[in-house]
Order: sequence, then C-alpha cells, then structure tokens
Amino acid sequence: MHKLFLRLAGLRGDDGMNTAEYAVGTLAAVAFAGILLKVLSSPAVQASLTGVINDALK
Repeated sequence: MHKLFLRLAGLRGDDGMNTAEYAVGTLAAVAFAGILLKVLSSPAVQASLTGVINDALK
C-alpha cells in the first residue's frame, strides 16, 4: 500500500503557474485591457452606451 501511495504522489501535476506562465498571463491581460479600453472609448460605442443608459433611466 505504501508503494502505491508513493507512486500516486509522484503523479501529481505542478500546482499554480511558473514565472513564464505568469508573464504570458499578465501580457494577455494587459493586451485585453488595452483592446477593451480602445473599443469602449470609441465614439460609436460611447453613443450606444449613452443611449442604453438614457433609455434605462427614463
């Protein structure tokens, strides 16, 4: 039974992310935030959101 436990304990994967994965994840999050900021600050989207909010408040 002890041998089985040791074998199964060796099969566990890595927990969490390593430094390279943190870097890629952070880069992806920053890129997504930049794209979202660009889209939401465009005049067409701002006008649409303003219209939706004005309609909701009436």
